[in-house]
Amino acid sequence: MTLISLVVSWVIAWLLDLIIGDPQRWPHPVRWIGSMITHMQRQIREHCHTPESLRWGGGLLWVFVVGITWLAAATLLRVASHIHPWLGWVVEVWMIFTTLAGRCLSDVAREVGQALRHGSLAQSREKLSWIVGRDTSELEAPQITRAVVETVAENTVDGVIAPLFFLLLGGAPLAMAYKAVNTLDSMVGYKNARFRDIGMVSARMDDVANLIPARLSWLLLSIAAGLSGLNARRALATGWRDRYQHSSPNCGWPEATVAGALGVRLGGPNSYFGQRVEKPWIGDDLREISIDDIPRTIRLMMLSSLLALLLFAAIRLLVG
Repeated sequence: MTLISLVVSWVIAWLLDLIIGDPQRWPHPVRWIGSMITHMQRQIREHCHTPESLRWGGGLLWVFVVGITWLAAATLLRVASHIHPWLGWVVEVWMIFTTLAGRCLSDVAREVGQALRHGSLAQSREKLSWIVGRDTSELEAPQITRAVVETVAENTVDGVIAPLFFLLLGGAPLAMAYKAVNTLDSMVGYKNARFRDIGMVSARMDDVANLIPARLSWLLLSIAAGLSGLNARRALATGWRDRYQHSSPNCGWPEATVAGALGVRLGGPNSYFGQRVEKPWIGDDLREISIDDIPRTIRLMMLSSLLALLLFAAIRLLVG
């Protein structure tokens, strides 16, 4: 496969995600990865009952899920390419497409915003619960809007920039392995009593995987802010100042940058699994957050993902 056809496959996969997203009835590797995690976690819990054994079991869970995902993707790609180069190319486009989640996330975010515009708090709370881990049952409109903005900002890294980054480093199989890392964190990487031990390795490895993509998001989102008519200078400054005002070493970078671009305050206390969690505020309270900030944040995500695609494609072409 030539470099040009390789980069074209990246662009087509990105466009497919932009246009059609994640149709529910289509087969999707992340669902298969999720089923594998559920099955293996159940087996580990049957044999591991102490905190130490659960941590070891969680480590094995991470190694097996990530390893199997990479091996399956690499094997499928090799077999398809052996049958016919064009079949291999199509399989690669499909793999890359499934690692991207920009359209899927933006669709749900817009649905929450539309429910808020129509005054349906119950519907907006329900739709919000699909994309956040916090308790949504008692959130009011400004809190719901803030949660959507935070989630879109945070998942700009997980859903688009990081998969493209690992695609640059190791092709479609490594991008798929990253999705396994990210799915493990979203399923078991919590700090509550049930998941603290079994999910420790998954949570820490997700932090490691997103270390560089999260910092790239600071620059890409700031440029996107300027291109979309928002305050790029404030995005850059706030992103740097408040980058560690978050329990995660990575989530603060995109959230603080988006908060600066919009001129609003994010973060603050929230409820997770019935427990109130005190979190610091991110950004400056220059104005009240509004429903219109949801499409603004989606625009930032899409622009920054395009910038990431162009940046990584240029690097790939330059290094040969």
